[in-house]
Amino acid sequence: MDRIRIRGGRRLNGRIAVGGAKNAALPLMATGLLTHENVVLTNAPALSDIATMGGLLAQHGLRVEHDTASRRISLDGAATDFEAPYDLVRKMRASVLVLGPLLARYGEARVSLPGGCAIGTRPVDLHLKGLEQMGAVIELDAGYINAHVDGRLKGARILFTQVSVGATENLLMAATLADGTSELINAAREPEIADLAHCLISMGARIEGVGTDRLVIQGVDSLHGTTHPILPDRIEAGTFACAGAITGGELLLEGMKLELFGACTRSLREAGVELVQQEDGVLARRLNGLHGVDVMTEPFPGFATDMQAQFMALMAVAEGASMITETIFENRFMHVPELTRMGARINAHGSSAIVRGVSRLSGAPVMATDLRASVSLIIAGLAAEGDTVVNRVYHLDRGYERVEQKLAGVGAEIERLPG
Repeated sequence: MDRIRIRGGRRLNGRIAVGGAKNAALPLMATGLLTHENVVLTNAPALSDIATMGGLLAQHGLRVEHDTASRRISLDGAATDFEAPYDLVRKMRASVLVLGPLLARYGEARVSLPGGCAIGTRPVDLHLKGLEQMGAVIELDAGYINAHVDGRLKGARILFTQVSVGATENLLMAATLADGTSELINAAREPEIADLAHCLISMGARIEGVGTDRLVIQGVDSLHGTTHPILPDRIEAGTFACAGAITGGELLLEGMKLELFGACTRSLREAGVELVQQEDGVLARRLNGLHGVDVMTEPFPGFATDMQAQFMALMAVAEGASMITETIFENRFMHVPELTRMGARINAHGSSAIVRGVSRLSGAPVMATDLRASVSLIIAGLAAEGDTVVNRVYHLDRGYERVEQKLAGVGAEIERLPG
C-alpha cells in the first residue's frame, strides 16, 4: 500500500485550488437515474469514491464518462439492472443513494447494505422508513435491501427523528417523481443538499424551502437533462486552512466561499486563524499564536464532523486546552492514538476528547484509519520535527485529490511512497 512521507517545519504559503465537493458529487451523480436525458456535472473531482459511484451507475446500465482533464462527468441512458451489488456498495456508503432514484423511476431496487469508513454504524433506517411512507414495500434479506412499489411512489409528510444528510438526499430525489406533494421535516441543511436541490430544479423538479429544514416537493411526471457545476469542497478547504495555520503560513483557497464553512469559521477565528472572503477565494492565515477552542460537532450550520480530526490536529499545538465533542458518529476518535504517537496530549473518554496543546510534535510512523483521520495525520506531520510516514493512505484517495501535490505546491516537503 502507498504511504505518504512528510518532513515537517516548512511554512505553507501560496494558492491552492479547491476542488468540487465529493459529498455533493456523489448524490448529484445519482440524479442520472432520474432521467433518460444527459446530465453533465462540471468541476468534478477525480477521486476513488467518484470512480466507485461511476462504476455502480454503469452497473445499472447508464453510460458514464468522466473526463478528468476537463473535470466533467456525463451521465445518460436508462437503467437496465436494478441491483447494487455488495462488491461495489461495500466500498462506499453513498452507494445507497441509488435506492430512492431507482424506486422513483423504475419501481424496483435491490441494494446491498452499505460499507465505507469504520467510523460508526450510520444505519439506513431513516431512508427505508421514509420510502415506506411513500408506498414502497421493503424487505431486508441476506444483507440486501429489496424494494418495490406498484405504480409510482406517493407523496408523504416525512418527519426525520434525527437529522440525516443521506436520508434527506435519498428521499428528496425519490420525491421529485412521486405522485403528489412530499414534505421533508427536520431535513438536513448541508450546502451539498442545497446543491442537489438546485440541480434537480434545473432538471424540472419543483422544490421549495431549499436551504431550510423543511423541503416541500411537488412530484412531476418526468425530469430532463441539465448541466450543473458542483460546489466547492468545504471540507477540503477547511483541511487546507488548518494545514496552513499549523505551519504559521498563509493560503488563498481558490474558489471557496466563506458561507460554506458554517460554524467552522467561528471556531477557526477563535483559534487564531483569520478567514477573509476575497474575489477569487478565501484567504486563510494565522495571525499570531494558536489558542485552544472547544468545539462540538453538529449538523450544518454547526461544526462539521468531517472537520473534527483536522481541527484536533491543529489544537494539538495550540496554547491551552480544548475540548472536542463528537455528536454525529460514535467511533470517530481513532486518530487519537496516532496523534499521541507524535507527542500530542489527548485524553479521549466517550464522545469527548481533551486536547492539551504542546510546544512541538515529533515525526513518527502512523496508521490512517479513515478518510479524515488520514489527513489529520498529514496536518500534524507538517508541523512535526522530523519525518512522519502515514501508512494506509488509500483512505485519503477517497476524498482528497492530489493532496500531496497541492501541499508540495505551497511549500510542504511531502511525497508519496509507492507500496
